[in-house]
Amino acid sequence: MIPINLSYGLKLELNQKLMMTPELRQAIAILQLSALELSEMIEQEVLENPVLEIAEKQSDEPEAEMDEPQREKEQLDDYLNWDDYFNQGMDKKSEYMVADEKTTVEKFVNSNVSLHEHLEFQLHLAVRDEATKIVGNYLIGCIDENGYLCGTLSEAASNLGVKEEMVLEVLELIQTFDPLGVGARDLQECLLIQYQQKGIYDHLVADIISNHLPDVAAGRYKAIAEKLACKPQDVQQAVDVIRTLDPKPGRAFGGEQCSYIIADMSVERVNGKYVITVNDTSIPQLTINPYYRRVAMGADSESKKFIEGRLNSAVWLIKSIEQRRRTLYNVMEAIIELQQDFFDKGPKFLRPLVMKKVAEKIEVHESTVSRAIANKYVDTPHGLVSLRSFFSTAVHNSEGGQDVSATKVKQKIKELIVAEDSSDPYSDQTLSEILCQHGMKISRRTVAKYREEQGIASSAKRKRY
Repeated sequence: MIPINLSYGLKLELNQKLMMTPELRQAIAILQLSALELSEMIEQEVLENPVLEIAEKQSDEPEAEMDEPQREKEQLDDYLNWDDYFNQGMDKKSEYMVADEKTTVEKFVNSNVSLHEHLEFQLHLAVRDEATKIVGNYLIGCIDENGYLCGTLSEAASNLGVKEEMVLEVLELIQTFDPLGVGARDLQECLLIQYQQKGIYDHLVADIISNHLPDVAAGRYKAIAEKLACKPQDVQQAVDVIRTLDPKPGRAFGGEQCSYIIADMSVERVNGKYVITVNDTSIPQLTINPYYRRVAMGADSESKKFIEGRLNSAVWLIKSIEQRRRTLYNVMEAIIELQQDFFDKGPKFLRPLVMKKVAEKIEVHESTVSRAIANKYVDTPHGLVSLRSFFSTAVHNSEGGQDVSATKVKQKIKELIVAEDSSDPYSDQTLSEILCQHGMKISRRTVAKYREEQGIASSAKRKRY
C-alpha cells in the first residue's frame, strides 16, 4: 500500500474571466431590437422606473394666443365654407372634422370587422324569423377563419333541436352571403359556389372542380384532357379560370392586423457621398427626473439605496440606447463601403459578404454584427432593404473572375424564367447550364433550391400548351 499524503491549506490565485452582468444582458437585448420594439420597451421601462421620464418635444415656434375678434372671424369663415358645399356638392365640413380628429391609418386598421360580424350583419338584414336567426347564428359561429363550416348538419340539427332540412336551408342562404364561397364544407363546394355566383357558364370548369382537383394541383393537364376527351390547351384555360377563385374566402376579414415596417436607418446620396441617418423619431427621448436626486440626498439609507439603484439603472439604459445607435451607424457605414456597387448601381451588383468581414472592419465581435442587423431595415436609394439581405454566400465564378452573391444568382434565375418560352420552359438542368455560361457555376439541385425559395413552380407546371 502506498501512503497518500492529504493536507489542507489556503492559496491565493489571480485570474481573469468574462462575466455576463445584468447590464450587459440588457445592452445585448437592446441592440437586437428594432425601432418599434425599442419604443415599446422604453415605454415599459418608464412605467417600472419612476426615475425615468420621457422628454416632451417642444415645437420650434410658440403657439400664438388668439384674441376674441380673431376667433369669431375664424368661426365665421368656417360657417361661410358651407357655401362651397352647396355650390360644388362636396361636404367640406366632414373634411374639417377628419382633420380635427387627426385620423390616422392605424385608426382604420384597428376597426376591422371580423368575418362573423360581417355575416351576422347580413343575416340580420336577410332574415326576420327568430327561429331562422337562431339557426343562422349557430352556423355562423361554426365557420372558421378561412370561411369553411366546421361540423356536420346533423350535429347542428341535433344541438338546436330542429330538422336537418331547416339547417340545410339556412346554410344555403348563408352561402349566398359575401364573401363568395363562405359556408362551404370543403374546397370543392367552395369553388363551385363561387363558380355559380360569378356566372361562369363553362361545363369544363365545373367538371374539373368536381372531379379533377388533385390532378390540377399536380399539374397533370394531359391526364385530365385524356379523361375529358379534350385538348390540354382547353384544360389549361379552364384551370386559369379556377385560379381566379378564392380557396379561402374568409381570410380577408379579421385575423392579424396589417404590420408596417419602420426603417431603422436611411441612406441618402448627397453631393456624391452617402449620408446615414439613424431613425430616432419613433424612439422616445429619455431623461432623468432631477427631483429624485434631491430626495436621495435627504433620505434614509434604505430609501437612498433604492433611489440610487433606480438612477444607475436609468443611466445604464440611456447609455445602452446610445451605444445601440452608434453600433448601427458603424455597421451601416461598413456595409456601404463594402457594398458600394449596390448603392451606386442597384441590387444586381450586390457582392458576397459575411458578417466576419464587417466585424473586423468596425472592431467588434461577429455576434454583435448579427444582433445589430437582426430585424432591421434601411431606406436606401433603391428602396426599403433588410440589413440581413446585404449578407449572402458566394457562388464561384467559373470564368475565374470575382465570385458573385447568391442573391444575384436568384435574380438571374428569375430573369431567365420570365424571358423563357412558356411552351418549352427551362428545366433546372438547363438553367444550371445557362448560368455556367454566364460565369455562375451552380449545380442543378442548387438551382431547384433557389427557384423554390422564390416561389417559382417547376418546368412541368410552368408549361403552357
